[in-house]
Amino acid sequence: MISALELRHIIECGFLPLSCRCTVNPDGSLMIKVFEPASGRVDLLVTSVTTDGLTSSRAIANLIGELRSEMSERSVSFSEVRIAGSRKTESYSK
Repeated sequence: MISALELRHIIECGFLPLSCRCTVNPDGSLMIKVFEPASGRVDLLVTSVTTDGLTSSRAIANLIGELRSEMSERSVSFSEVRIAGSRKTESYSK
């Protein structure tokens, strides 16, 4: 079993160069907040990650990979919406 302190450290390091704050909730689950250190922009906030399955380095790496994938999918979706919105604005101005 990995201690909560060690687990937090591994997860927080897994999101470098972004900043990550991992805290233990009263029920033992984790809250993971990933943000851009210079601007403070929050890229990901997960409020209740159960730690039951996080018993190996592979399981922790899989969690970090899944969360990174979710972050990149959201940024791509947001960029596509913003680009589509820009195009719509351009078509109205002509």
